[in-house]
Amino acid sequence: MKKFFPVYVRVPLIFFIVFALMEYFIDSGDKPAFIKYPMVSLFLFVFLFILIAIEITLSAVNRVMFQLLSPEEKAQKELEESLSFKESTWFKNLMHKLTKTEPIEKEGDLLMDHDYDGIKELDNNLPPWWVYLFYICIIFGVIYVVRYDVLGADDQEMELKKELAQAKIDVAEYMKTAPDLMDEKTVVLLTDAPSLDEGKTIFTTNCAACHRADGGGQIGPNLTDDKWILGGGIKNLFHTITNGGRDGKGMIAWKGTLKPKEIQKVASYILSLQGSNPKDPKEAEGEVWVDDSAPKTDAAAATTKDTTQVKK
Repeated sequence: MKKFFPVYVRVPLIFFIVFALMEYFIDSGDKPAFIKYPMVSLFLFVFLFILIAIEITLSAVNRVMFQLLSPEEKAQKELEESLSFKESTWFKNLMHKLTKTEPIEKEGDLLMDHDYDGIKELDNNLPPWWVYLFYICIIFGVIYVVRYDVLGADDQEMELKKELAQAKIDVAEYMKTAPDLMDEKTVVLLTDAPSLDEGKTIFTTNCAACHRADGGGQIGPNLTDDKWILGGGIKNLFHTITNGGRDGKGMIAWKGTLKPKEIQKVASYILSLQGSNPKDPKEAEGEVWVDDSAPKTDAAAATTKDTTQVKK
């Protein structure tokens, strides 16, 4: 390996191979593993330190071993290393193609006539790697102008606006089915027995002290009549339980204690108590609440029928 890869190539190559393998095999989500997990960064730092230490140690050992050789063995060793370096011509040829450097023996041919206080200038050509990069930048610039200024492709600002708009749509869709992100706009009434049973358990644990176990009211209002202080229905009740009742004398906010799904269940259970007529209920408070969003076709038809019968 030392024959084909010098130390300044070998150490970064080994390090980045290990780095790439860790990033590939460690599931770190949307963040790089060395950022999400500090232990990975620590391991990479220690690994790089050990790798450099090994190379320095091996180099020192080789120098000591070389000094212990006889003059003939030293000459033989230097000849082998020289031949070995000449054999690994791929790296040397690659660097020559990228730099087009001239041997130091030809430096006199490159000297220009300028002389600045004894400082002379060499007439070197631009390195091919720089020239290639310059041409690539020109090509990229032309493509960029044609794509965004001529063809009218989305720029960064427009892409951001579209991504934000799509994100709002995705969040709205997610909130429709995410129980822990439910609010009074998306909550729906539950009527299945398991949900109502869970709601009853939550009510008994947290609400019965003020509203009685049967919902008839004690410190808190009666929950079984048709009058409501802050509005009835699942949406109003969900909002009241979540954010609390009237300032200074109402119920506390339960959003820090109960999850949205739990509030939905207890609110649904409370609404199931409507008309249960508990023993010795507290006097009704508030006003009769009517769901304005409910269909009124049946009521209107019944009123029309009664009016017709009276006229007859």
